[in-house]
Amino acid sequence: MPSTNTGGSSDAGRKLPLHWIGVLPFVIFVAMFLILPTMKIVVGAFQDPSGSFTLANIAGLFTPSIMGAFTISIKISLASSLLGCLIGFSVAAAVILGGLPSVLRGPLMTFSGVASQFAGVPLAFAFLATLGPVGILTVFLKSQLGIDLRLMGFNLISFWGLTITYLFFQIPLMILIIAPALDGLKREWREAAEVLGATGAQYWRFIAFPILLPSLLGTFALLFANAFGAVATAIALTGSSLNIAPILLFAQIRGDVLGDPHLGYALAFGMIVVTGIANTLYIWLRARSERWLK
Repeated sequence: MPSTNTGGSSDAGRKLPLHWIGVLPFVIFVAMFLILPTMKIVVGAFQDPSGSFTLANIAGLFTPSIMGAFTISIKISLASSLLGCLIGFSVAAAVILGGLPSVLRGPLMTFSGVASQFAGVPLAFAFLATLGPVGILTVFLKSQLGIDLRLMGFNLISFWGLTITYLFFQIPLMILIIAPALDGLKREWREAAEVLGATGAQYWRFIAFPILLPSLLGTFALLFANAFGAVATAIALTGSSLNIAPILLFAQIRGDVLGDPHLGYALAFGMIVVTGIANTLYIWLRARSERWLK
């Protein structure tokens, strides 16, 4: 009898926990569409066409054209992230902490959830139809107010044109992420500051802003990675007229430039490094912010 009980206990210990089965499809999906393709890109970036190890592909990233593409991409990502953080924070603070009616929060968060995922060809078409050379707003400003955006130097297929287009999904994403951090600001903190004689500006400078700073910096890093990796919107809007890293990568893989897939792997590897750094900063800063707000 003792030996029978021991064997049953051992068999039970070797059973696969059933609650892990629900995670299995996610693990398979991540492995097939994220881990394996990433490993192929990393390995291919350090191989020549014969499969031998080489650093020539990585060295090719430092050519003027490729470095210029990365520079423009980083500038667009920085500009759209900074403006997205400023505008998104202002909107979220006005609705959550300001005097605006609380009934606006539901529609705002719903719209932000939809708009943050609105990109690619539909977004490019929407902006071309609105701010393009014959767009609705462009024609209205010129015919009704005498304001010619083209004569003023504005071109949708340009640095600022692509930056403004990215803001359509950057601002809602900022709102979605910063809203929980704003909710985490306890009313008792402001009341205690007011009791001690602090003004509203002093409360934000010495209490609220330091607490929100990790969230703000983390969200900025996430928005940067989001803009840097956006390829469908940039291609649909500008084609190949704007030399940015995602478009250069697309052209390289398609074979329009040199037809060297391993240089394309190196370009993708460079983008992975940049976005990986930004996402790591976001995760680290987000963790610090959550400790403050608990």
